[in-house]
Amino acid sequence: MTMEELMLFIVRLIAGTGVFLVGVHLLTENIEQLATDKIKSLFGRTAGKKLVNVGIGAATTALIQSSGVTTVLIVGFVNIGVVSLSQATAMIMGANIGTTITAQVAALSSFPITTYVQVLAGVGILVTMLCKKERVRQVGFILAGLGLIFVGLSVMSDAMKGNRDAIQLLFENVTNPFLLFLIGIVLTALVQSSSATTSVIIAMSVAGLSIGTGGNEMLFIILGTNIGSCVTALMSSLGSGTNARRTGLIHLMFNSFGSLIFMAVLLAWPGFMDATFERWFPAPAVQIAMFHTFFNVVCTILFLPFSEGFVKLSQALVKEKKEKADFTYLDERMLVTPAIAVTQLKRETVVLADMAMEAFEVAYRGLREKDKGLAGEVNELIVKVQKKSDHILDYLLKASASNAGQRAEKDISDIHNDLGDLLRVAEIAENLTKYTRRLCDHNQEFTQEARTGIEEMVEKLRELFGYTRSYLLTDDTALLPKVAAAEDQVDALRKSLINGHIDRLNAGACKPETSGTFINLVSNLERLGDHITFVANRGE
Repeated sequence: MTMEELMLFIVRLIAGTGVFLVGVHLLTENIEQLATDKIKSLFGRTAGKKLVNVGIGAATTALIQSSGVTTVLIVGFVNIGVVSLSQATAMIMGANIGTTITAQVAALSSFPITTYVQVLAGVGILVTMLCKKERVRQVGFILAGLGLIFVGLSVMSDAMKGNRDAIQLLFENVTNPFLLFLIGIVLTALVQSSSATTSVIIAMSVAGLSIGTGGNEMLFIILGTNIGSCVTALMSSLGSGTNARRTGLIHLMFNSFGSLIFMAVLLAWPGFMDATFERWFPAPAVQIAMFHTFFNVVCTILFLPFSEGFVKLSQALVKEKKEKADFTYLDERMLVTPAIAVTQLKRETVVLADMAMEAFEVAYRGLREKDKGLAGEVNELIVKVQKKSDHILDYLLKASASNAGQRAEKDISDIHNDLGDLLRVAEIAENLTKYTRRLCDHNQEFTQEARTGIEEMVEKLRELFGYTRSYLLTDDTALLPKVAAAEDQVDALRKSLINGHIDRLNAGACKPETSGTFINLVSNLERLGDHITFVANRGE
């Protein structure tokens, strides 16, 4: 092979790999956006049953065609406490099974019909150019991605066929299983995709090339790719909470133990490939893809009963941190899947709402008991509300920049507006501390009738907030009429309380100097109901 031929081969190989990865990216990103509800539903079904969690991991990865994305999501969920280490261990095992789907798709390139599948690249792009509906465009990008995967595989395979003799001469001398194992680890770690490495090997087999003697040698590289694929999760877990780092370690241990066991089997049984997959499947590409699936399924069967052992070992190796940070549902790993990131944002908004209402409740207790000393506690809570709001706003901006779809963008816009309303709730709490100070400093008192009316109005606000909170968590539209009815009752109570106050003033039962405080207080309570209602109605 001349230098010119070598350069041309390298360029074509890189080009083919690039087209393949672009295809995988288009496929992954758009299937993910199209299947957002299914992905959220899958992760919402976390359970104590190991097989269920294996299924969640496998199904999610099969849907979005990326074990890297799935494991990053799992690490994120563990970091915020939504998923336990035991559940995460089973999900990771399932994700390893799900990721073999890409290799199975790549193996189809060994069949003549896949030449026609490449046409999907043009058809898909044409669909995206002619259609304006987002979901139709996403389908177009999925078709284009699928077509580009096979175009990339074809370019890689043709590049290898054109230099078959030289490449075969190079690779037939690579027989050291440990070197091949290391090659699989390094290549996968560099591209952060076991699917890409496996697909290059499949492209070689389609071109009629083999590694070493053509026996178990290719399988050693496949084993190495499984360890190299752990890099994404490990990098994602760095700088995170203790359990997130444990999750990354469990992923590494599971893949490493499985690879080493299979390594020992292949070393002890040199004729493994000849006696099994070469007999069962005629096409070399299918043999490689089937081994990849077989390896991950067998490892899951072997290790699933001992998943708690992985958890305990990770806990022994990664010690618990003493410091405890403020709880949050937000984790930047979730941004790889905007739909899930938005779900977490909604949960975090509920946390903010709870904090704002807590500030109001403390302020109201101070008013009711005429305790000025609670103002300090209220101010501390308001500062926390502001910090939480800033945290959510920062995450909102990142979620908006992560290629979220139209539906996610609307949710992001709604949450952005919710922040303003919830900050107003905190401001009303601060206003209540001022009214408390005024009552105490000027020795003012409300009548028993006024106090009873205020208590009734606050109780109705609690009911209104309860309906709104439940709606934010469940999206149950049956709660919205209850929200509207509760708000109407709050508005009616304000009118009734002010009219009653005026009647008491005329009758001399109430002192005029309390009028300003009372009317402002009741008006603030009505405003509180308005802001809570705005949050509920915006989610429609």
